[in-house]
Amino acid sequence: MSKLKGNYGSGIEPLTHLGQNYMIVDRSLIPEILQVLRNEEQFDYCVDITAVHYPKREKQFDVVWVLYSFARNERIRVKTQIAEGESLPSSVPIWATSNWLEREVFDMFGIKFDGHPDLKRILLPDGWKGYPLRKDYGILQQDNEWVQINLGIESGQ
Repeated sequence: MSKLKGNYGSGIEPLTHLGQNYMIVDRSLIPEILQVLRNEEQFDYCVDITAVHYPKREKQFDVVWVLYSFARNERIRVKTQIAEGESLPSSVPIWATSNWLEREVFDMFGIKFDGHPDLKRILLPDGWKGYPLRKDYGILQQDNEWVQINLGIESGQ
């Protein structure tokens, strides 16, 4: 990670917490850093992509890639922050496994990935309103209109 810090300066902050390596990366560097991690650092498997919502922050979302290197038996997390309405480049061209992972982040948080081959909901129906893993999505909230139209029943909430 020190090599990356040397190459990218203040755009990368390599850190370790409880023995787990992670780096905070400027949003503009994400596609290049992910490519370097795969090609030069042997992180050949994208284990997961997720997000965390912090509604009171200016940049409300952390997006997190969990990567693994089989050759090195090592795991790393890459984090970046984005604001509401901002998007990130898709990492599908780097790891094919990113396809469904990015769709889940889109479905649950509403974060878009530019260049994704088929960015659409993966868990919820197409007409669903809102993003359930955002902290401003009420715990009992559901799309009553969708339930009424598609199931023909009143919500049980």
